[in-house]
Amino acid sequence: MKKLLFLITIAIIILAGCGQDNEAKENENKEKDNSKEEVTLKVASLIPPMTEILELVKPKLAEEGINLEMVVLSDNVQPNTALAAKEVDANFFQHVPYMEEFNRSNDAELEPIVPIYFANYGVYSKEYQSIDDLPEGSVIAIANDVSNIDRSLALLAQHEVITLKEKTGPYYTKSDIVDNPKNYQFEEVDLLMLARMYDDADAVVMTPAYAAPLGLTPKSDALLTEGSDNDFAITLVARKDNADSEAIQKLAEAMTSPEVRKFLEENYDETAIPAF
Repeated sequence: MKKLLFLITIAIIILAGCGQDNEAKENENKEKDNSKEEVTLKVASLIPPMTEILELVKPKLAEEGINLEMVVLSDNVQPNTALAAKEVDANFFQHVPYMEEFNRSNDAELEPIVPIYFANYGVYSKEYQSIDDLPEGSVIAIANDVSNIDRSLALLAQHEVITLKEKTGPYYTKSDIVDNPKNYQFEEVDLLMLARMYDDADAVVMTPAYAAPLGLTPKSDALLTEGSDNDFAITLVARKDNADSEAIQKLAEAMTSPEVRKFLEENYDETAIPAF
């Protein structure tokens, strides 16, 4: 009987010890989880829907321990400059050809992470209702950076307004125009000045972001549109040194979620075509 009581006592002590060990391990794991530092991810952007998409994914990232800090800048140069200088961790405002030109011009190593949406490029005119109505010698305003000169000319060639020779370099330029039946004149202006040219030029080639403040949309008002068969999707961009980081990859995952697709389809169906 005494032996049985002794064995029972030993068993109770062993079980109590195991319980304490398990409790200690659980507390240790909780402490590790609680002590895990929150990661802050700075992302530069410009205007809606870019900024709205980042705001939309912010709560989801917070659940993953990532504090998304959006840095809203005022022009289309600062986001890449800030990213290259490591002042921000990523940016969301540009298409890949624009990024590639920045890399070439600045010896930078920015990298595309994932395409998010196509900003439906279009040709707009205050005076004319059809591209066929544009008279000979009309002035068409286009952005003056090389990637968007390429994009504007490609759009016009897509609709047979002009004819371009076979591309031999990274970009089309005005010197690549081999046929311009109506002798259109192309005025190159800063990207941020395109909307102002709506009053002065006969037509303007621009993205929905710059057409929207004028009350214009691609489907309703553009004489011509680009669609999604192109390389100009607005893309999440990071650097070579952080492109594969866990935080950047989680951001990419959140930005290509069904919630983001639904947001674009419900709020920007005319202007932002999901690219994922």
